[in-house]
Amino acid sequence: MAPLEPWEKAIVDFDAFSQTTHGKQTCTDCHDGVQSADKEVAHEGLIASPSSMPEKYCGECHEEQTTTYPFALHSTQEGYWTAINARSVPENHPALEEMFGNHCATCHTTCGECHVSQPKNVGGGLFTGHVFEKTPPMTRSCTACHGSRVGNEFLGKNEGFPGDVHFREGRMNCVKCHEGADLHGSATDASAMDANRFAGMEDPKCVDCHPTAAPDGGDGNPMHKAHDDRLSCQVCHSITYTSCDGCHVAVSEKSGNPYFETEATYSTFLIGRNPNPTEERPYEFVPVRHVPVATTSYEFYGDNLLPNFDALPTWVYATPHNIQKNTPQNASCQSCHGSDGSIFLTADKVSAEELTANQGVIVNIAPPAIELFFGGPYIPTSHVDLVSNSCTACHTTGIRNAPVSPEDHAAYKDENCASCHKLQP
Repeated sequence: MAPLEPWEKAIVDFDAFSQTTHGKQTCTDCHDGVQSADKEVAHEGLIASPSSMPEKYCGECHEEQTTTYPFALHSTQEGYWTAINARSVPENHPALEEMFGNHCATCHTTCGECHVSQPKNVGGGLFTGHVFEKTPPMTRSCTACHGSRVGNEFLGKNEGFPGDVHFREGRMNCVKCHEGADLHGSATDASAMDANRFAGMEDPKCVDCHPTAAPDGGDGNPMHKAHDDRLSCQVCHSITYTSCDGCHVAVSEKSGNPYFETEATYSTFLIGRNPNPTEERPYEFVPVRHVPVATTSYEFYGDNLLPNFDALPTWVYATPHNIQKNTPQNASCQSCHGSDGSIFLTADKVSAEELTANQGVIVNIAPPAIELFFGGPYIPTSHVDLVSNSCTACHTTGIRNAPVSPEDHAAYKDENCASCHKLQP
């Protein structure tokens, strides 16, 4: 987004602001300083961003929000630290904290940076002459920070790909799905705060607004019932999105300013295995995107700062914001079943140095041709009490007179069996 002119950033629309609830207070009630016509005097002791101390300046009227916001992801940026901590060790923390302060901490957001002004990391500046906006303006607040990936997908700014149907047809903005508790948080102490945006309940959840599309929702679409909770909705209903490689950070010798650069940015649509299945997100397959972390991302601040690099995948669970009713992959069963595997994250698409990290995400076998699903023998009812992951123990060698699996099943694992072989009705 284009930066504001200096005067636009700071000019207060007194006529509009004075008519609002916040405008009934004097400037010094929130900003301290001295009430004076002399600029130098007025700015003595000035607090430019009162909402950086929300419990003092916002809490009297907004107690619920100021109680939870210190533990919300927009405030804590805990998602970054969850990933950094998993890949690093405690003795590397001083160097990583310096790195984080230089390159990542600007994404921390105060109340005012959503409700009064543009975020600092895009240059700041008042939205509408200091009028507080209950609903932040989407393109000057939400996508000002979440723009290069989420914003471009949602608004249809990636050349050749339409915007998200919720925006394109429904004219919905971000807060239609991401409501107050999602943004302000719900935890009231550090022990209960989210580790990242995938912690806890899946919220928003597509079936909250589309209940008939749930596997037992009765919308008449056999694919919703057939795939059950094995696929996230985005597997069938999102389209090409952005992946990145090799982000590296440093401080400029010339200017002394911190900067970052990435090795590559490119478009992908790949289905991988869910790297972290939970009760709330039980899906077996999800879209995955490549995040730009590398073993050398932070080497400017020290050697081998991510010694446990392989602890997390670099192809991660993705929730693209470019939803469509009709997509290339849901046009035909053959897009996935019996395909050449090009739509899946197979080992050949993962760089050699990242294979270990992504073993849990890589799809080793593409789903078989659709006719096999209807021709697979039933699982006898007498097997109902057997351990569900023990099929190959008997059927690979024929133990206990079990039918031996065909040769073309040699690469299959226990988790693949139930796709074709259903329990005897």
